[in-house]
Amino acid sequence: MRILLIDDSKTMRNIQRSVLGQLGHTQVEEACDGLDALNKVGSFQPELILVDWNMPNMDGLSFVKEFRKTNKTTPMIMVTTESEKARVIDAIKAGVQNYVVKPFTPDLLGQRITETLAKRAA
Repeated sequence: MRILLIDDSKTMRNIQRSVLGQLGHTQVEEACDGLDALNKVGSFQPELILVDWNMPNMDGLSFVKEFRKTNKTTPMIMVTTESEKARVIDAIKAGVQNYVVKPFTPDLLGQRITETLAKRAA
């Protein structure tokens, strides 16, 4: 499965890439912000997107809204420190299927990925 990982923190991308590898996901492309991600989605064709909220240039919510204009189906999980209920609701309204609050355990991320893909298959 092709996964696009969008986070401005190289350290956080490394952690998530490591967790994804432990879960058996090795086709991972990285983007450092929403603009970078928009430039990569066309050629990479991700089957799942993990996106951070707070990033320079284009934040995660803006990316989700922009991406959803042309792609309504690729599942997305917001992986962020933002945990306020209003923020979670905003993200879901914008088009993410699931939400993970940092810091997270590998098990939690794996569970959210499984849930998200199960929703898509249903």
